[in-house]
Amino acid sequence: MQRRITVNLGNLILSLSDAMDLADSSLILHQQRTALIVWEMGKAAGFKEDKLERIFIGALLHDIGAFSLEEKISLRNFEVGNVEDHCIRGEALLAQIPWLRNSAGIIRFHHKPWQDFAESIEDTVVFESQLLCIADYVERKIDRDRYILHQYEGIIQKIKSRAGTMFHPEIVELFLTISLREEFWLDLASPRLYSLLLNEGPFRKIEINFPDISAISELFRNIIDFRSRFTSTHSSGVAASASMLSKVFGLTETEIGLMEVAGNLHDLGKLAIPNSILNKPGQLTKEEMLIMKSHTYYTYAVINTIGGLQQIAEWAAYHHEKLDGSGYPFHCNAEELNTGARIMMVADIFTALTEDRPYRKGMSKDSVIKILQQFSKRKLLDTRIIDLLFDNYQEISSHVSEKQADTRDFYEKQFAFLQ
Repeated sequence: MQRRITVNLGNLILSLSDAMDLADSSLILHQQRTALIVWEMGKAAGFKEDKLERIFIGALLHDIGAFSLEEKISLRNFEVGNVEDHCIRGEALLAQIPWLRNSAGIIRFHHKPWQDFAESIEDTVVFESQLLCIADYVERKIDRDRYILHQYEGIIQKIKSRAGTMFHPEIVELFLTISLREEFWLDLASPRLYSLLLNEGPFRKIEINFPDISAISELFRNIIDFRSRFTSTHSSGVAASASMLSKVFGLTETEIGLMEVAGNLHDLGKLAIPNSILNKPGQLTKEEMLIMKSHTYYTYAVINTIGGLQQIAEWAAYHHEKLDGSGYPFHCNAEELNTGARIMMVADIFTALTEDRPYRKGMSKDSVIKILQQFSKRKLLDTRIIDLLFDNYQEISSHVSEKQADTRDFYEKQFAFLQ
């Protein structure tokens, strides 16, 4: 196990941003396309590197406050009447990470028309919010079923017609400057956009270490879980129980930290699942269950694209596998499931059983032990890890409850009123 974990910041943010747009074909690459537009406009405005980085990351994460697939599609199709809620959520989420906090204001006002600002365009937040506003609007106006060079002139005319109202004339001029190049539009519609932004974007040379990786994993944990009161603390519980089980199992400090990150991200693929399925109060139909089974596939697919986090990808994505190969979606057998994956399998089930759900209250200790004993007897989960959970039940349960209480407090204060 390596002692020092680092990843490329561009690789990490691009991949996690990509996860936000997996849910529907009309959303794919929305964040990245918006980021390209903002980045090109920033360069045209003569922004220095630090400013380019700030607006780029704000654009890549601008819809983090849109918690449901349904809301994202409505936003993409200009169907949402109230666009404020997801802007408020996005600002609150980004403000929790000190080195991302400077992008929070841009996200807060990225749907605010120029005519509604009291401040001058010289104000940094106003100027950068307007860059993101116009970029988001342009991307949403692109018809994905038409060749880009057959439609870009019409999009330019729509932007011109909103100069002085929705967009400040100076911002419109900046956009017109970059829109004259066919290359810009072809880049925007290119299936290689991820590669372009990764290799040429502002974060191509920036490496971050474990504390920053952990902070970003907590950000995405909250995006995943805050879609519902009933799931608002699930991943924080899985991360807490996985880290405690790793500790009592005897894993290294580095491995324990990585297990916590894996717990934060284990349900990343649920960003691709509609809320109507995630929050259904009763049993899922066969068709709905087949859709649900894709979430761990997407968890793996996204995290595995981040260099240095391949082990985390397995630990996070294998939490619905079983030792006899009957799990999903990879049907791994015992030989393919290492210690980290086995710990995550137990941590996820333990956390799910103890949580309140729309259709039942969290189970008692006796009920949890009884169910986990059945998994153990049927050799579906690792008996060693289940026994460790039983032997340290109170300590692990208390740690999980404490971590979940912190997350619940943040959720209730910042987001519950917007649900």
